[in-house]
Amino acid sequence: MTAPLLVVTDMTFPDDAAERGAARAAGADYRRYDCTTEEETAAAVRGAAVALVNFAPVTDRVLAALAPGATVVRYGIGVDNIDLAAAAGRGVRIANVTDYGSDTVADHAAALLLALLRKLPQHRAMIAAGEWPAPSDLAPVRALRDTTVGLVGTGRIGRALAARLAPFGTRVLGYDPYADQDRLTAAGIVPSGLRDLLAASHAVSLHAPATADTHHLIGRESLALMPRGAVLVNTARGSLVDTAAVVEALREGRLGGVALDVVEEGPPAPDDGLRTLPNVILTPHAAFYSEGSVHRLQQLAADEARRALLGEPLRSPVPLPEPHRES
Repeated sequence: MTAPLLVVTDMTFPDDAAERGAARAAGADYRRYDCTTEEETAAAVRGAAVALVNFAPVTDRVLAALAPGATVVRYGIGVDNIDLAAAAGRGVRIANVTDYGSDTVADHAAALLLALLRKLPQHRAMIAAGEWPAPSDLAPVRALRDTTVGLVGTGRIGRALAARLAPFGTRVLGYDPYADQDRLTAAGIVPSGLRDLLAASHAVSLHAPATADTHHLIGRESLALMPRGAVLVNTARGSLVDTAAVVEALREGRLGGVALDVVEEGPPAPDDGLRTLPNVILTPHAAFYSEGSVHRLQQLAADEARRALLGEPLRSPVPLPEPHRES
């Protein structure tokens, strides 16, 4: 009997001991690649029972190359590089890792939020240019206990951020159409509609998934609802934010600052406003990163791959749409 095949399409970890261990425990063959294109990925996963995927594109063509009844495990939470409808149609299971680094992302979001509210990027830019501003030169600067923060998305990361803001006495609003309202209240979050949240928040932090409904959730109309001088933080998905609209609002002074750990398309060009404006903080999709969170991510993904190979129930299956059937 031929051994099943476990394939890693791409990874950014220093070693693959966890993945090799999962294959060994399940009696599977193992191959590791560094795929970036659809063509490379389809060739790599041909005949695989399980594919561990980071950023490689998992299109219908890629899914068709897998063994029947295969499983794809995504390193991380988001599955926007996987064609879920095609997976449903081909009977391929999808799993992700939802809980490896929630606290680390919340730490990063809190750091970005505090830096924007205290106007640290502007202070640094002025001092680097040879100035030594008076404290009032960047007024208004609002005390944190006089600040309202709006969370768009109140899952693990949103609630963890709310917990980090609580000691400052910050008022926290939360918009999440899928959240239990009593649970939000217990977490110190005031449930709110999206428009009301945007209108009342001095700072907005995004924690929603990338879907058709959330694409450019923050655009010209949303930004117009926010108080003049409000700030925006995004540690979720780049597609949530219309970056052209954000740069426009920054240039016009309507938006007081922005901190993005994720952007729509690759690193901004050197002359892009996101790189040149003094009230912008960019980090290179690093919010998830700490030695501990990366280790958990890799181990949890490898454990899920082992379960899939052994035919055991998956720990974190991704719900798939109903497959389309011709009438």
